[in-house]
Amino acid sequence: MKYRELGKTGLMVSEIGLGGEWLERHNTEEVKAVIDACEKEGINILDCWMSEPNVRSNIGSAIKGKRSRWIIQGHIGSIWENGQYVRSRDLEKVKPVFEDLLVRLQTDYIDLGMIHFIDTAEEFDRVMNGEFIEYVRQLKKEGKIRHIGMSSHNPSIAKMAACHGEIEMLLFSINPAFDLLPPVTDLEQYFTGQYDESLSGIAPEREELYKICEQNRVGITVMKGYAGGRLFQEQTSPFGVALTPVQCIHYALTRPAVAAVMAGFDNPQHVYEAVAYETASSEEKDYASVLASAPRHAFSTGQCTYCGHCAPCPARIDIAMVNKLYDLALMQDEIPGTVRAHYQQLNANAADCIGCGSCESRCPFQVPITGRMRKAKELFL
Repeated sequence: MKYRELGKTGLMVSEIGLGGEWLERHNTEEVKAVIDACEKEGINILDCWMSEPNVRSNIGSAIKGKRSRWIIQGHIGSIWENGQYVRSRDLEKVKPVFEDLLVRLQTDYIDLGMIHFIDTAEEFDRVMNGEFIEYVRQLKKEGKIRHIGMSSHNPSIAKMAACHGEIEMLLFSINPAFDLLPPVTDLEQYFTGQYDESLSGIAPEREELYKICEQNRVGITVMKGYAGGRLFQEQTSPFGVALTPVQCIHYALTRPAVAAVMAGFDNPQHVYEAVAYETASSEEKDYASVLASAPRHAFSTGQCTYCGHCAPCPARIDIAMVNKLYDLALMQDEIPGTVRAHYQQLNANAADCIGCGSCESRCPFQVPITGRMRKAKELFL
């Protein structure tokens, strides 16, 4: 298992994480079997947005005595009311449910206190300028949460959070199908299966979000990485082709600022299918060729997706990373110091490009890589 730093939190999280939602339909022994498999494979981060009491207790029982090895995303604003999940900003209801989370997980702190599910500008303003954020700040002051995060499905709102300064990380929905779509305020629109046939590249709002998060060191953990399993069958995939779990994970992990993909596991076998990513070949990870040749919704030519398909470079340049840093640098009138420093720390950079063009022959999206290397060299002089 490989580990990545989650933004500026200082936490090192496994590239594959446990998204706990599917655990709701399992008993204590089945939940423990999944969590034991995660531990065996080196997974160290889990998300518990669920307010249902039994699943919280089952997770707490499974990690008992091993709390210190887990980084927990616990949600503030997800409550259980009248036998069902409700999203709430009513602190009289929110506070006892968060305390219940601590009790059932058998812990006195949550690593990542997630402001739960904000998808509209109005709600973002209400939460971030009212008593709700004051409560979250108090939790952090008391040590009941260590870092403040937020979950969202809307790139416009996620961008507001990333630029706010107080939000340290995001739980955000990322997969190649969602990346084609413009911002929405109704989450159900993402699950209708109705995609605009004219869409053929990453929505600019999403592309900008990932770069802003990278620039501001706001880490991202990924939800909906498999698009609810729709990407696994060509009949339900908007591309008309099927992707594998490994390809979906690789897509998400190649987005700027992404640290971990929170996959849902029904059983230990699902865990092993996800962590197979860590030993997968470049061919097995290759989503780019699949999307570039898909019968519909193929990504735009000329658009770098940082997929790494251009490797290997005879000059040992990490081309995808140079392209990523070049794009980040172009976002500002002046190159941010952190971006320049990262570029200068590369073992080889654009100045080492020999212009052989071998990378371009392998790029599924026909990116003019040698030209971008020349521009990057000039930019970072």
